[in-house]
Amino acid sequence: MQDIGQNIIRHQIRFDLEIIANLIKPNSRVLDIGCGDGELLSFLTKNKNVDGRGMEIAQKQVSKSLMRGLSVIHGNAENDLTIYPSHSFDYAVLSQTIQATHRPKEVLKEMLRIAEFAIISLPNFAHFKNRLHLLLKGTMPVNKTIPFQWHETPNIHFCSIRDFEKLCEDCGFAIKQKIFLTTRHRLISFLGHELISNLFAEYGVFLITKKEFSSTAQEEFAFKRMPNLGLNPRPAASLFKK
Repeated sequence: MQDIGQNIIRHQIRFDLEIIANLIKPNSRVLDIGCGDGELLSFLTKNKNVDGRGMEIAQKQVSKSLMRGLSVIHGNAENDLTIYPSHSFDYAVLSQTIQATHRPKEVLKEMLRIAEFAIISLPNFAHFKNRLHLLLKGTMPVNKTIPFQWHETPNIHFCSIRDFEKLCEDCGFAIKQKIFLTTRHRLISFLGHELISNLFAEYGVFLITKKEFSSTAQEEFAFKRMPNLGLNPRPAASLFKK
């Protein structure tokens, strides 16, 4: 299968992978799902001293990763993430693959079961060039971002940046950081606005995590649950003081 992002090489690694690498802290535990030939894992191992693992569905790519000395197994994100115990990693990465899965929501949930953070990158099918192509020609666009004819594409779900943000909201996940890209550049802050980015960004990169149960919410919950014994209860905040 052709690599959707192979055209955006910038420095030592593919441009979008470089953006992902910048989101990962040194000495972290990382699972790269759909790791390909191990380009990102190799970079992170050498430059950030991560404890990296990989999962890849294509056996040929698994072999290439193993030749790099990486710890990579043959597996499918939709079926095989269950082999990992909860909280096994700091980061789970899924690069330009979620639109090719049958059950994106379940994959996201599994990623945030086994890792504190999930990093997702995906092509934005709502880019203005794709919209114009459909409007003027009436056929599915084929370009650098979507380099496949409709009948041979591995992409199952055609989503936009706004679609993905809504999915995270529906799942109760918090988007900690979002970065919008063209094939070669990061969009400036003005073009990074949600509505505008859905027109001009060709790719989105998202750092997400589960929403935290805040201390304020905990205090309100505890106060409401206190039995009314005719006494003046202590403020709920004091319940959480040592």
